[in-house]
Amino acid sequence: MGNVLYTIAVILVIIWIFGAFVTPFGGGLIHILIVLAIIAVLLRIIKGN
Repeated sequence: MGNVLYTIAVILVIIWIFGAFVTPFGGGLIHILIVLAIIAVLLRIIKGN
């Protein structure tokens, strides 16, 4: 499950970068997903799982 979480976070960051520099898509949704992914990864790191 941990590897899936990191993979999703990386994919979201790539989509965010692509959207920011190439074409605006996703709007505010991608920013919300990025924040949630970062929080989930940080909580996982803090818990040590």
